[in-house]
Amino acid sequence: MAPDELVAVRGEGWRAALALAALAATVLTIYAIFSSGFGRVTSSVDTSSPTIATPAPPTPTPTTPGITVVADNFWLTYLPPGLTRTGGGAVRPEPGVEGGWARYASGSTFVEVQVEHGTVAADWDTYRQRATVTSPRETTIRGRPALVGGHPSGGMVIVWLERTGTGAWIRVSDTLRESLIPLAASVQSPV
Repeated sequence: MAPDELVAVRGEGWRAALALAALAATVLTIYAIFSSGFGRVTSSVDTSSPTIATPAPPTPTPTTPGITVVADNFWLTYLPPGLTRTGGGAVRPEPGVEGGWARYASGSTFVEVQVEHGTVAADWDTYRQRATVTSPRETTIRGRPALVGGHPSGGMVIVWLERTGTGAWIRVSDTLRESLIPLAASVQSPV
């Protein structure tokens, strides 16, 4: 091989090695960025706002510890400590309504939950007309439209459309008003 040809081959080899090193550095940088979690959306609860985002826990079953069943396919994954179930069952018969309710209490402290399926929850406008909320404020819970405010019989209530055809509300005693949003955020229901 002539000296000129040898220098040309060596020059191409250096360029190839440099390109390979640049490719390796790029791959390592991309791997480091993605494995660090950069750019991942994380869920959090902002206590300054009634809008709630929650992480997606595993799909609960009625036998899962820490799961409180309200009605078929509707669970609370959070319940304030010290409360026990004191009532519940099917929603009273009414045309276009099916569902269930539950009450958890200890003394005068209580949580009431109701889920309703049927034409009463056909859409948000229909379901919100059914709600009796004093001094209502519009908000969202887990990305769904909701109303929060006082309940005519006392305490606080939040009402929302879980999905088309399913509406829900949670009422708490005044002593648990700080637990209202975390309770609603803890609801799990199959989509």
